Amino acid sequence: MAKYSMVVDLERCQGCRACMEACKVENNTMQGNFWMYVFRFEEGTFPNTEMSFLPRPCQHCDNAPCVKVCPVGARFKREDGLVLTDADRCIGCRYCELACPYGVNYSNWEKPEKGQYDIIDWEDADLKAATGGAIPPYRNPDLDGLYGDEQRRTAGGAHAKGIMEKCTFCVHRVEKGLAPACVDTCPTDALVFGDVDNAESPISRYLHEKSTWQLLEEAGTKPSVYYVGGKPPTKGLKEIERPKATV
Repeated sequence: MAKYSMVVDLERCQGCRACMEACKVENNTMQGNFWMYVFRFEEGTFPNTEMSFLPRPCQHCDNAPCVKVCPVGARFKREDGLVLTDADRCIGCRYCELACPYGVNYSNWEKPEKGQYDIIDWEDADLKAATGGAIPPYRNPDLDGLYGDEQRRTAGGAHAKGIMEKCTFCVHRVEKGLAPACVDTCPTDALVFGDVDNAESPISRYLHEKSTWQLLEEAGTKPSVYYVGGKPPTKGLKEIERPKATV
């Protein structure tokens, strides 16, 4: 059985947020919901300041607090390391949102008919010139599939009112042998994904060669996401942007 993890190389990340856009297009998340988010930090005092970036997907923790607090077993961890939400069991209590120290959970307050795309005027002349008239589909049929040995609907949580959603490591792609959309899209190869139990996999070699750290290691959640370079956020860093929750 594979054990999936992700490496985020901060020495390569340029803060372009292509991973955020790829996630939204692939998973059709609601406006204001960011399964992948790239934080931007500013350190120092003007004019002597430095910018740094921190991509933050779900950490898919081995000791996931969101799994422990779910009263109906909708949030669960698979043997391959993915922490997922069974959309057919979720009752929207938001216990997972409160338990998670990483802020990766979002609630769908209303029926997400067309995700973030319904607010865009696709007939705008300037937009058409940039897109060539192409319109991203607002619904990916793969998100409605059943995945895993349990055959649960775990990829399409973004398309139902009243349930919780978060990064799934693109389970619908992983089960086809593909990398998550954010990994495929990153122009600088700052994101590495794969089976850490396979010593010959690119991610295993990456972890063997690099010094890594994890977000909030002191919380004891045992994240499956490793960071290379940079340093963990501290009180000395000024967070200048935050993802905005849907209201």
